Amino acid sequence: MIPLPLGVFAASLRLAYTGDPSVGARTRGKDAVWLGHAWVDGRKSAADIASLTALLKGTGIRDLYVHAGPLEHDGTLPLTKVSPKARWFTDAVHQAMPNIRVQAWLGDVLQPEMKPGMDLDDPAVRERVATSSGQVLDQGFDGIHLDLEPARSGSKGFLALLDQVHATTAARDVPLSVATAQISPAPLMDRATIALTGHGKWWSQDYFAQVAKRVEQVAVMSYDTAMPTESLYGGYVAEQTELALEVTPPQVDLLMGLPAYWESNPSHWGHAETVAAAVRGARLGLGSSGRQNFGLALYVDFTATPEQWAAYREGWCFAV
Repeated sequence: MIPLPLGVFAASLRLAYTGDPSVGARTRGKDAVWLGHAWVDGRKSAADIASLTALLKGTGIRDLYVHAGPLEHDGTLPLTKVSPKARWFTDAVHQAMPNIRVQAWLGDVLQPEMKPGMDLDDPAVRERVATSSGQVLDQGFDGIHLDLEPARSGSKGFLALLDQVHATTAARDVPLSVATAQISPAPLMDRATIALTGHGKWWSQDYFAQVAKRVEQVAVMSYDTAMPTESLYGGYVAEQTELALEVTPPQVDLLMGLPAYWESNPSHWGHAETVAAAVRGARLGLGSSGRQNFGLALYVDFTATPEQWAAYREGWCFAV
């Protein structure tokens, strides 16, 4: 038998997925896509730029998060080793798609859950990440997109890092973007999961707000949810969208992630976590909100299928 609290939670998600999305819940031209490392290490060509330009035409995508790392655990970034073609890529995109922003996607795994990993409580590590961010901006990127996982809810080191990197991006007049954890579906669940499993699955809504106010853009990684059906997953995305909308400052871009990849395991059931369900869930969560700086972000280009791109276009870009 399903435990009552779990059954009530499932029922709430299923209810959140019912009804018709608002006709106004459609792209605002603030969408994004994560791009793999092949774009900056020499594996791509001018023909690939032309194909990417054609793929993005008629969508709402404004930002490309191109993997320009990974950062070393000490915060440094060996540019000539990991991204020798970064300047070629940023120049090519700016020429082919002048309205598109190219953000450098920088990431690493974090202590205390991952060892070895980056220690954000170390001021020297944070300073090196800020320095690395400035160096990668010199390659022609239009902003920094940080994806550092798993950052635990309440981490002061993570907030301090955002402040330090933001000083670097603000001095260049470019945005700082961050990939965020999901928001705890119920109070204190973020603490409970750490206590029980040692893993910080969620952030509290308050911590999410503290992160959001330190950047220009947040992209919620609204996938790997363990939801077993499309309706429960879509309802979960709807509720995540509502929770994020409540605490994201009005001047900050809010994007919800779309799972454009396939896995079948206890944390991500591919038959349930679909792009179509995520798009519909985000639209239901957005409702009739007039918020214009809202978008969707596809993860990730090298696994996305034509069917997943079609689900994004048909479900979200129908007015473009």
